[in-house]
Amino acid sequence: MKASIIAVGTELLFGQTVNTNATYLSENLNHMGFDVMYHFVVGDNPQRLKEKLADAFSDTDLVLLTGGLGPTQDDLTKEMVAEFMGAEMYLDQRVADDLRDFFKKRGGHMAENNYKQAYLPVGCTPLYNASGTAPGFALSKNGKTAICFPGPPRELKWLWEHGARQYLEQLADKKMYYRIIRTIGIGESDLEMLLMPLIDGQTDPTIATYAKEGECTLRVASQRKDSEDAKLATDEMIDRIKELAGKFIYSTDDEDLNEVVVKMLKDKGLLISSAESCTGGGFASSITDVPGASNVLHSSYVTYSEDAKVKMGVPAAVISDYGVVSKETALAMAEALKKHTEADICISVTGYAGPDADPGRDAGEAYIGYVYKEYKGVARVHTNRNDRRWNRNYFVLRMMRTAYMLLSGRADELE
Repeated sequence: MKASIIAVGTELLFGQTVNTNATYLSENLNHMGFDVMYHFVVGDNPQRLKEKLADAFSDTDLVLLTGGLGPTQDDLTKEMVAEFMGAEMYLDQRVADDLRDFFKKRGGHMAENNYKQAYLPVGCTPLYNASGTAPGFALSKNGKTAICFPGPPRELKWLWEHGARQYLEQLADKKMYYRIIRTIGIGESDLEMLLMPLIDGQTDPTIATYAKEGECTLRVASQRKDSEDAKLATDEMIDRIKELAGKFIYSTDDEDLNEVVVKMLKDKGLLISSAESCTGGGFASSITDVPGASNVLHSSYVTYSEDAKVKMGVPAAVISDYGVVSKETALAMAEALKKHTEADICISVTGYAGPDADPGRDAGEAYIGYVYKEYKGVARVHTNRNDRRWNRNYFVLRMMRTAYMLLSGRADELE
């Protein structure tokens, strides 16, 4: 079944509020097998809302609306939906009683306009709201269904879990199953070309690529009458993707790279340490973002200045001969780290985050040193970007990739 989402609220158009409700509803609808075709945002204007309802219902059979269910005069979503679908309004006594109890328990006076929230369209399925005052509802007519939610995300999510999802399960004619594959070391266009034998002419399952900062994501999805059939088809397609692009895949369960690295370190019983210059401790911070990091992170040094690098053990001659940002200095940092810590894996980074760099050098250039067992070396990074935030984040990601490659037994593939 095709679906549309209409978010109501002038504050959304002004940019005062981010429309997270549409994201939440889209994700859940797709997971249930509904095809979300359109997102609309309309201000608190009754005529424009009716026009968007007409647009949405002209091409989809299910429309979810958020916002405009409150007690004020500009909260008109409920009334416009009822009018559009030819339904009168009635006073829902349960809502009226709940409103009185709500204000009584808080010791406050209930303004008369609050009773506006207790009126619902005749023939609807109420979605009573224990998370707020405004109820939602579902209303169907001539094969078309509208479901209205209050605007506050907390209330919308509560109604989804306590009524709306169960109502929609009766309408869903397909079940969707999907998995997210995370890759690094290949761009979106190159990944698509690599997978073109699977993407070209695809029907079900489908493969979609999404670029992220420094990595690429694949969404593999199947819609079938039976959820187990959808899961089987998706898993089989992932096996085929692995055959073509396996060396770039680090997760088939939508895990971040730092989560995967921490898990691998824990499974192998290994410790890691870092010496960071241009990232300012970002690598260690990313490790500690993951629960259980205390079991794998031995220590971290932020050696931002030349003096700090020398005090850590980098020979001053290396810096003077090759420069602070060099493969020689990066390797010396990792080797000094190995001498000072009991970590199994030692990783360092030195580079130009930007916007400035030494004469003849570029922002976005960095060197990642590593020492692990008999392996030691340096990976060069060159982003061709003069974006300090982006470069710092990408350097951390490449440090994480270096750790991942070492832990995967693929040190010979590090460049």
